[in-house]
This record gives sequence, C-alpha cells and structure tokens, in this order.
Amino acid sequence: MPYNSPMSGTLEIKHVSQSYGSRKVLDDISFTLREGAIACLLGASGCGKTTALRCIAGFERVMAGEIVINGQVASRPGYRLPPESRRIGMVFQDYALFPHLTVAGNVAFGLYGARGSGSALRETRETRDTRVHELLDIVGLSGAAQRYPQELSGGQQQRVALARALAPRPALMLLDEPFSNLDVEMRERLSVEVRDILKSQNTTTILVTHDQNEAFTFADEIGVMQAGRIAQWATPYALYHEPANREIAEFIGHGVFMPGVVLEGNRVKMELGELLGDMPINAAPGATVDVLLRPDDILHDDVSPLHARVVSKAFRGADFIYTLELPGGGRVMSVVPSHHNHAIGEKIGIRLEIDHLVAFVRA
Repeated sequence: MPYNSPMSGTLEIKHVSQSYGSRKVLDDISFTLREGAIACLLGASGCGKTTALRCIAGFERVMAGEIVINGQVASRPGYRLPPESRRIGMVFQDYALFPHLTVAGNVAFGLYGARGSGSALRETRETRDTRVHELLDIVGLSGAAQRYPQELSGGQQQRVALARALAPRPALMLLDEPFSNLDVEMRERLSVEVRDILKSQNTTTILVTHDQNEAFTFADEIGVMQAGRIAQWATPYALYHEPANREIAEFIGHGVFMPGVVLEGNRVKMELGELLGDMPINAAPGATVDVLLRPDDILHDDVSPLHARVVSKAFRGADFIYTLELPGGGRVMSVVPSHHNHAIGEKIGIRLEIDHLVAFVRA
C-alpha cells in the first residue's frame, strides 16, 4: 500500500486517535520524522505516550488517522500491518533478554528467531556471526560475547538489548522508558552513548519517557503530550525557552512566575524592573501577566544595586541553585557557580538577564 507525500519521512503520524472504551487515550496526534532523526514523546503517566508507541509498533489498532512507515501505510481504521512486517526494533525498560542464551546468542536472535520461520532473514551463519560481532563492537561489548545476561550490569544488558534490536537493520527504533531501571549516573551516561550509537547507524528513533532531562539529552525533537494530545512539538531549546502554554512552562525545567503589568511597546514592568521583548501572548497594555523566570535568567552580580536574601540553596557540584527573596517579597531562583558559597539569610547582588520573554495572561 504505497503512500506518496512530498514531505514523507521514515515515519508519519497523521491525525491518529485511539480509545479504550469511552476513554480517548490519543486525540488527533500528528508528527513526521525524517530519516535518522531522534524524537521523544515526553509526558507524565497517563498522557498517552506509551499507547502512541504501541500503535506505531502495531500492537494496538487505531480508531482514526494513519501511520505511515517508509511510505507504506502501516495502520488505519480497519487495517493493521502485523508488527513483524513493520521493520521496527524495540527496546523495553526490562531488557527482555533470554537468560539461557549468551550475549552473542541474544543478539543473533534479533536476526532470525524473533521474526518467525515464515519471514526469517535468509542469511548464512557466517553472515549472521559477522553482524553479531559488528554490533557487539559498536555497543562496546565485543569481549562479552560468550557471557550470559545475568553476568552483566544493568547498563551492559541494555546495550545487548539495543544490539539485538539493531541487528536486522530496522527502519525505525522504538525505546520504551529504556533507562528507567538504572541509577541516575548510569542513566545519564548510557543515554548519551545510546544516542551516539543510533546516530552512527542513522536509525530513526522514538523514545518514550517521563524524564525531561533524559529527553533533553537524547532527542533532536520532543513532543510534549498532555491528555492524549501533543501540546507542543519542538527542539529541546525551543521547549525550554519558548513553551507554548503555562503547563509546559511549569513542566519543563526549573522556574518561577513573577507578576507583571504590560506596558506600551512590548514592555513588561515587574519588581525586578522592566523587560522588553516580543510578547508571546496577545496582551493589551495594562494587562496583568505572569512572567516565567528561569534560574539562568537571574545572575549573581556583586555590584548590582538590587539585592536578594538567600532563602535556600541546593548544591549540585559545579553550581548552586539559590532560592532568593526579593525586597518586595517575591521569590526567584538563580544558578550560581559553586565557589560563591553564600549562607542562608545572606543578601547578594543580582541582576536580570533574559533573552526570551515568556509571559502568560492571568486567568
């Protein structure tokens, strides 16, 4: 079933909806991924991100819309291409490795065992062995081919799962919370390494996660999901600096809202002074707005005439995140290098340096 589009990519999701009984889980979602892109569906539990992944994989039928993979319709109402025919690789949070197979055996299973006898890859043993060793080298486990999964660390097991999924050269890779069982340090390191591996193989990928730090580290593009809809699809940078609504602004990154009043000429007056910028909202002069201030918008400056009192602080190694109380009682957050170790209750000089004005009209 060919599908022709002047903007077709490896994956096209076109107005897809899905319901469980009377409950709509996906509500008219659409996005396109070009070949080699890495995207993320990000959101809290119950937002629909895992259901979207299952529909793409072919585990769920769609109630409306189309899913197109490599120009072929994979799902639409009344039609579903079987999962094994979609050229999709999947990596889950529990790895799903076979304990009775060696590392090499698990990776080799991705070449023939998982596809069934009717559609197995018709390759010689020598060709399969070459592919297995190539992948183990790519994921940094060339010396572990004859070990068993239970002899490996969690990070190593996840690498084996990735190699197995990459073995048949899938058109699309789906990752379902793949790092959630790892500790924070391992999760951060492995997400960078897995991204590098997928980029080196030019594998189009979708990650599903609730962890925004993981999403920012891993993805080229992020779709923030809320109540079954994609509330915003953008680069990590744009999501952080240009959130489409207040809910996304609160969900993404740290920050506080400070009240302000809109003035003439794209200016906003608030306790920290006046801001000038392109208003992302249609607010008339005199309107009360909440201005989003990120910790990196508030700079520590000893010579500034504006001072704030340190209310609390969180040490992060290279820096502190200070919560500061302004003279008028408002509170802001500031990222300060760790050699500026100020005591609770101490007053420090600050100044506002903001490149992206984000404000929302008060309800």
